[in-house]
Amino acid sequence: MNDHQNLLAEQRRALILDEVRRHGGARVGDLTRKLGVSDMTVRRDLDSLARQGVLAKVHGGAVPVVEPSTHEPGFEAKSALEQAAKEEIARVAAALVAPGSAIALSGGTTTYAVARQLLRVPELTVVTNSVRVADVLHGGEAGATVLLTGGVRTPSDALVGPVADQAIRTLHFDLLLLGVHGISEEAGLSTPNLAEAETNRQLLRSARQVVVVADHTKWGTVGLSSFAPLSAVDVLVTDAGLAPRDRERIEGLLPRLIVAGGAGED
Repeated sequence: MNDHQNLLAEQRRALILDEVRRHGGARVGDLTRKLGVSDMTVRRDLDSLARQGVLAKVHGGAVPVVEPSTHEPGFEAKSALEQAAKEEIARVAAALVAPGSAIALSGGTTTYAVARQLLRVPELTVVTNSVRVADVLHGGEAGATVLLTGGVRTPSDALVGPVADQAIRTLHFDLLLLGVHGISEEAGLSTPNLAEAETNRQLLRSARQVVVVADHTKWGTVGLSSFAPLSAVDVLVTDAGLAPRDRERIEGLLPRLIVAGGAGED
């Protein structure tokens, strides 16, 4: 029996999307053989992914969607993507947080996953511009002190703008856990939202150490506005889907790369 046959639908769709993105497209027949499922199952998966706007169906298969640099998916749409990878990243990133420290979490679905992993870390003070992150941590068993910045909500449920910027500007935290729309050698860290770019700059200025949490699909993605060079990043936590050539390149650019779920998680 093929190992992929017992995958949950969301896991199978993540594999399909990764295949399409890696190879610039995929045929239904190839996907059925790779996953060990029927044509009908693959076509249903392609329909679901096409409705999410992350790929485009073509005759006999699918191709990736080339999104404009200003496109910003909503929180729910992003939550459906790379779920297993985000959980692995969150587990490893949370282990970098010391009990009793003051930390910041930006908005985003990966930082939301990190927040769930932090529920048992004692005596944290957490600054966040994400309502969802604040909701997760508020009232948790470890009793974290949570400071929500305020601001204008983006499609991805981050609070940004002058109110958020002013709140962050007066604070100092030991560690920033930062989610990004895109990360690349040329553009650094980027987002499609101009106001979010400025708020992220304020978060970076207030942090002693910066940990970027980003699944492998974010490498090479570029949003409308760059808000920091790669030199601003102390640690990148990503997942084992990162191509070997990209891993080698990143290791030469950043002080530390952690590949969650990879051999040794080094």
